[in-house]
Amino acid sequence: MKNPPTKKANLREADLAGADLEHANLKGAKLYGASLEGADLEAVDFRGAFLFGADLRRADLKGADFRGADLRGASLIEADLTGAFVSLKQFEKIKKSVNLFGT
Repeated sequence: MKNPPTKKANLREADLAGADLEHANLKGAKLYGASLEGADLEAVDFRGAFLFGADLRRADLKGADFRGADLRGASLIEADLTGAFVSLKQFEKIKKSVNLFGT
């Protein structure tokens, strides 16, 4: 993406499916219900971002930082979370509402 969004961006319900946002700073961004299916989100800073209900299916999230992010209701089916930063406390809090397995 030529001009990637920056921190605290309002991207509510944005269609960013397949977008290349590698290394973008989306710290504190509002991504409620956004479609990021298949997007390249490697090493993206999502700290404190609002990803409630976001579609992250098949996204490349290697090394992404989700510390403090709201992932409730997000779909992470087939997403690559290798090396991603998610605290255990945060994961325990959201695991019941995050769709990891397509059920």
